[in-house]
Amino acid sequence: MQFYSRKLIKPGDLNANNTLFGGQLLKWIDEEAGIYAMSKLDNHRVVTKYMSEINFISSAKQADVVEIGLAFQDLGITSITFRCVVRNIFSKKTIITIDKIVFVNVDKEGKAVPHRKTIQDIKGMS
Repeated sequence: MQFYSRKLIKPGDLNANNTLFGGQLLKWIDEEAGIYAMSKLDNHRVVTKYMSEINFISSAKQADVVEIGLAFQDLGITSITFRCVVRNIFSKKTIITIDKIVFVNVDKEGKAVPHRKTIQDIKGMS
């Protein structure tokens, strides 16, 4: 699992309970995973196809710093799949896990197209 980006929890990121709003965290995860998919598939046209069960394990509060970790899982003809963990950077306490996030490689019209990558291509890119 590589941790690629960090986010500082600010007042605008909080819910009514004064903890990190889950929707904000999912937005950050989707963006980070999308960038990761783009870099692995060498195409800036990828779309989120699927997210498996989202497991909220603990919360984060204002001034906490979280880091988003992604790990390659699988490769389809048009798709790429990752696993995700978000944790507090200082305590290392897990905040959320997502077992499967799938992105699809698309063309200019948004139609799924083969990416022509192999698992060796993906794993060799670290």
